[in-house]
Amino acid sequence: MTADPGARARPARPPRASGAARRSAWGRALRPWLLLAPALLVLAVLLFWPLVRVLLVSFQDYGLRQINTGENNWTGLDNYRDLLGDSFLWTRVLPNTVLFAFACVALTLVLGTLVALLLTRLGRTWRVICSTAIMSAWAMPAVTGTYVWIWIFDPLDGVVSGGLDGLGLIEPRETNWFTERWSFYAIATLNVVHHGFPFVAVTLYAALLTIPRELPEAALCDGAGPWQRFRLITVPAIRPAFTVVTLLSIIWDVKVFAQIYLMPGGAGANEDVLNLGVWSYIQSFSRNEYGTGSAIAVLLTLLLLAVTVVYVRTLAREGDEP
Repeated sequence: MTADPGARARPARPPRASGAARRSAWGRALRPWLLLAPALLVLAVLLFWPLVRVLLVSFQDYGLRQINTGENNWTGLDNYRDLLGDSFLWTRVLPNTVLFAFACVALTLVLGTLVALLLTRLGRTWRVICSTAIMSAWAMPAVTGTYVWIWIFDPLDGVVSGGLDGLGLIEPRETNWFTERWSFYAIATLNVVHHGFPFVAVTLYAALLTIPRELPEAALCDGAGPWQRFRLITVPAIRPAFTVVTLLSIIWDVKVFAQIYLMPGGAGANEDVLNLGVWSYIQSFSRNEYGTGSAIAVLLTLLLLAVTVVYVRTLAREGDEP
C-alpha cells in the first residue's frame, strides 16, 4: 500500500492555541492601552473636545446671542466660503503668516548653525559662558522678550531711535517703526529669531559632537577646504537633527501669536499686520464673530497638521534608518 503524494506535500497545521493562551495574548495586547488610558482620557477632554467644538462653531453664525441662549445657527460652509473669497486673506493675512514664518525659520537656522559651529571651537570656559548666555535668551518668556524689543524700537525713548537721532539720520517724532507693515514684521522677526535660535544651536551642537574627529582630519589631509568639510562631512552627519529643528521651527513660527498681538498695532488697530492666529482671535473676541474666528482657526490648524504629518513621517523614516 502506497501513501497519497498530495497528503505528504500538505503542510502540517499548527496546533490551536488553548483558551488560557488566547486570554494571555489578549491581556498582553490590552495592557499598554490600559496604561495609556488615563493620559488619552485627559487629552480627549482637554484637546480633542475643544477642537471638535471649534469645528462645529465654524459651521454656524455664532455670536453673543447663541452663547447666551445655547442655540445653534447652522450656516453650512458659508463662513469658509466668505473667508476663502475674502481678498484680505490672500493679500494680507496669509502672506504675513507664511512669509514671516519663512524668514524666521531661515534666519533661526542660519544663526543657530553658526552658533553651534562656534561652540565646537571654544574652550571649556568660554563654551560654558556662551551656552549660559544663549540659554538665558531661550528661557526668557515671549511676553517679556516682546516688551524688551518694543522698548528698543520705541519711537521716542528707544535705543535705536535715540542712536539714529544722535547721528541725525531720523526725526524721532516723525518715525514710528510699528505703523509700517515691513518694519513691524522686521522687529517681530528679530524678536522670534532671538527667542528661537538657542534651541537650534544647542540641538545642532549635540549633533556635531557625534561626528568622529577622524573624518574632518582625514578630509583636511586630503586637501579639503572649510566649506568642503562642512558640505561633505558636517551636513550629512547632522542632517537628521537639522530636519527635526527645521520642522519644529516651522510649526512654532506659523502659529506665533504673542509676539504679534503685544506689539503696538498688532491687536487689531493696524489690520495690515494681522496674521492667521491674531486674526482669528480678533474676529472671535473683539468682534464677537465666533463662527468666522473658528473657521480661521480651523484653516490654521489644517496648515499646522500638514507640517506635523511631514514631521512625524520624517521621524519615522529616521528611526527606520540603520
